[in-house]
Amino acid sequence: MSRDALLKSRWEQLVQKLSAQFSDGDPLDLEAIIYLVGVQELGQIHRRFKKDEKLNLMHIAICKLLEPYGYYAFDYVDDQGWPHYKILAQLPPLKAGEQSVLMKEAIVQYFLDHKVLD
Repeated sequence: MSRDALLKSRWEQLVQKLSAQFSDGDPLDLEAIIYLVGVQELGQIHRRFKKDEKLNLMHIAICKLLEPYGYYAFDYVDDQGWPHYKILAQLPPLKAGEQSVLMKEAIVQYFLDHKVLD
């Protein structure tokens, strides 16, 4: 199976699994899955978040997801339990489709690492 076909297959499997668990089967989109990663990384799973906190959760997720690619490094956790990252390298200019593929690759790898996917 080609790399692209494997990513597509794993992505579809992940969307199906997460959608069944978190949205009664309605397919989650890329942004929703990034949000879930942020909630997981924060560790404050059973609370409601304000709009600005939701954006911060997505930022946490993106930093965590792109950390293995060398773009971010974990820095510290603040007194409210929020992780902070420092930028190591600027992302290269990517077209929208390329950004989507990069994030899907990073998300699939995250869930492989966390044993959610095989």
